[in-house]
Amino acid sequence: MTVKNSDRFLTAFNRIDHRMRDIAGAKDYMPFYRLIDQAKKKSLLVRKYEDDLRAYADLRNAIVHHRTSMEFVIAEPHTQVVERIEHIDEVLTRPKLVGQMFRKKVMTFQTTDSLQHTLKVIRKRKYTQFPVYEGEIFRGLVTTVGITNWLATSMNGVQLPKEIPTMHDILHHEKHEVNYQFISRYITIYEALSKG
Repeated sequence: MTVKNSDRFLTAFNRIDHRMRDIAGAKDYMPFYRLIDQAKKKSLLVRKYEDDLRAYADLRNAIVHHRTSMEFVIAEPHTQVVERIEHIDEVLTRPKLVGQMFRKKVMTFQTTDSLQHTLKVIRKRKYTQFPVYEGEIFRGLVTTVGITNWLATSMNGVQLPKEIPTMHDILHHEKHEVNYQFISRYITIYEALSKG
C-alpha cells in the first residue's frame, strides 16, 4: 500500500507538534500558533522555521478538518512540501551538534614556535588563523593580519629584522579585540551560529 503524502505530512507535523511542546514546556493543550510563539523564545530552530511552520499549520488544518472520508483529502501536499516538513522534523528532533559537524583536529601552535614554522604551515595548508598556546593555556589567535602588522612595524627602513620572531612576538601585533570564542561540542550548530 502506498503511503499518501497527506499521511506523511500529518505524521511529521504531529512529531513537530510534540517536539515543540517539549521545547516550550507546555503541559496542557496549546494551539499550534501559540506553541510556535512560545517555542521560538527558546529555540533558534523554531525561529528559523517559523514561517514554514505557520504555513504548515494552515495546511494541516485544511487536511484534517475538511476530510470527508479516509479516501478523500481536500489538500494532498506536493512531495516537495512533504520532504520539507520531514526535514524540519528531523532538524528539530535531532539537530546537528558542533562536535558532529566539525570533527577535525585543530592545528595549534606554541608561543615558542617560530614564524618560519608558521609560514610553512600557511604555504602548505592555506590557514589564516592560528590558535597559540603556552603549554596547555590558550594565549590568543594569531592571524595573517597580525603577521602583516608585525612585518610592517618590524621593518627597519627596507630591511626585515634578522631575528626570526616567535608566535609570542606576533601575538603582540594582533588587534586587542577578542577574535575567537570557545564553544561546547555539544551545542547545536544553530546555537553556535547565534553566538557569532
